[in-house]
Amino acid sequence: RVFTIALIRSDVCSSDLEGIYDRLDTFSKQVLGSEMSDDTAGIVLSGIAVEEDLNGRIRRNLMDTRRAVSFLMRVKLLNEQQNDEGRQILRDIDSLDGHTGFVFDKLNFLMDATVGFMNINQTRIIKIFSVASVAFLPPTLIASIYGMNFKWLPELEWRLGYPFAIALMITSAIAPFLYFRHRGW
Repeated sequence: RVFTIALIRSDVCSSDLEGIYDRLDTFSKQVLGSEMSDDTAGIVLSGIAVEEDLNGRIRRNLMDTRRAVSFLMRVKLLNEQQNDEGRQILRDIDSLDGHTGFVFDKLNFLMDATVGFMNINQTRIIKIFSVASVAFLPPTLIASIYGMNFKWLPELEWRLGYPFAIALMITSAIAPFLYFRHRGW
């Protein structure tokens, strides 16, 4: 009876592992196949977490079954045929245990890749804000200088002082933009 339960457990674990592997193949295509949005990455991460939990449960069941069969063999309550069946079950469990390790490694790889793509997407956004802040720093500096309330600024007496300040701000905004564009940023 114990061996029947052990065989059923190993068969169930085997089919569950095959299902996990099939679903991981789908996740692999999503992660590695095209550019991934943060929404897709969130969905993939949720799916990977579910599969990781299932893989952990399978591993725990295999360990429990291994311990039970080993105990029965160790206390010598089994006849020779049952001992042979027990050894076969332990070999099957070892094989499945190796497969759960492989699935665990694949889960970790997919999780790391997904998080990596999310980091790349966030880096792109931060890069845009960084370039924009650097590009608008010079015009802000010029506007703050000409916005000061001093009695004496030489440009206040110029007839074209105001257009000069506006042109200087526009030029200082365009120059970094052209530089960043030339650099491919």
